[in-house]
Amino acid sequence: MTSSSGQTIDEQIKHVWNQIDPERLKELIVELIEIPSPTGQERALAEWAVKKMSGMGLGATLQVIDEEQANAIGRITGDGRGVSLLLYAPIDTLTTGNPEEDVPWIGPELREDMKTHAVVDGNFVLGLGASNPKGHAACIIAAAEVIVASGVELRGDLIVGLGAGGMPTNKRANPTMSRYNAGQGNGCSFMIEQGVFPDFALIAKPGWAVAWEEVGLCWFEVQVGGTFNYVGSRHRMPYVNPIVESTKVIVGLEEWFKAYSSAHTDGLVAPQGNIGAIRSGWMHMPSVCGATCSFMVDLRTSPRSTPSEVRREFAQGINDIRSANPELDITWEMVLSIPGTSTNPSNWIVESAVRAWEKLEGRGHEPILLNSGATDANILRGRGIPTARIGMDRIGEDAPLTLDFAAGMNVVDVREMVRLTKHLVHTALDTCNLRRDVLD
Repeated sequence: MTSSSGQTIDEQIKHVWNQIDPERLKELIVELIEIPSPTGQERALAEWAVKKMSGMGLGATLQVIDEEQANAIGRITGDGRGVSLLLYAPIDTLTTGNPEEDVPWIGPELREDMKTHAVVDGNFVLGLGASNPKGHAACIIAAAEVIVASGVELRGDLIVGLGAGGMPTNKRANPTMSRYNAGQGNGCSFMIEQGVFPDFALIAKPGWAVAWEEVGLCWFEVQVGGTFNYVGSRHRMPYVNPIVESTKVIVGLEEWFKAYSSAHTDGLVAPQGNIGAIRSGWMHMPSVCGATCSFMVDLRTSPRSTPSEVRREFAQGINDIRSANPELDITWEMVLSIPGTSTNPSNWIVESAVRAWEKLEGRGHEPILLNSGATDANILRGRGIPTARIGMDRIGEDAPLTLDFAAGMNVVDVREMVRLTKHLVHTALDTCNLRRDVLD
């Protein structure tokens, strides 16, 4: 296949690849880290991205959601004869970098990689969100920059989408934030609603393999009842401590999660369950126990299950626990649902992303299995946009921090960034030079 300029696509790709600069990638990720962007407060970073992309020669606009949230959109306009591709990444961080919000739940103190300050250590950059999501966003920006700088002509539009609210969270307990729907892909959804609707999308999120499906998620709030009572009276009147009773439900659910996951493990996914928060009583008054204990469950869902089906499964799991413990007072409700989604692996965008991976690896593509992470790809696919996912591999043994969940998010290997940027360039040029009539 030839491009609109008469070059072969391979010639174009090699030409653009030669302009990828590891130092430029390092510069971009340092700047991204230094601008805090916790979920619900990404506008300052989106404004930076718009200014940065405008300076690179992209048509760039700020898509304002509210006073504190915004998306950044960049566009390289093609000649109108080809299909359009959205390169997408969220820009909000899972934690905030503010010890008042993060500590002690993240640990006794913030490590260097948990702060909104970049530390360069050889091939690595440390800082909040350095890999996920900011390292991936930096690669998308860099891919667009080298394509513009190379002067190659495209048939279809290449769109850069940097979205707010990509993390699996509702409104943080922050008094300056007003909207409850700050996360869960709200920025991505707003982006698509407001006119950014490509033919295909490629989302950059962790995992060095092409993925065409991923889990969704359902949240459940479970309440276990008891009696409001006082330590001095527990031996004199009826006493049921809901905190103690809730442990029976939690242990039962932990066992049920195993069976649930096993039943739904297929394709690329292995949906998991997690009990992530619990609340009861007054921390300043342990002399009494409250009348209820509440906890939250995140249950990941297969693309082949609807939220209503998952709700019925969860109901049966709770009923089984209740049958084994008839004294328990349990109520619950589903409070959030985002379906898992899938794109046909024979769709153009998946095959294009696989071709890029195989070109870089020099071997047949091997997908990553047993995934239970969800991304804004569900929002894109849910709106009818065929979407593939690609990202960076985990940090290796030469990294300055030992790999754990936080380091996996907050330490990025610039060599991995180079490889991902090459992949994004390959897929972008392959796709944006596809004539529309080929798909008709």
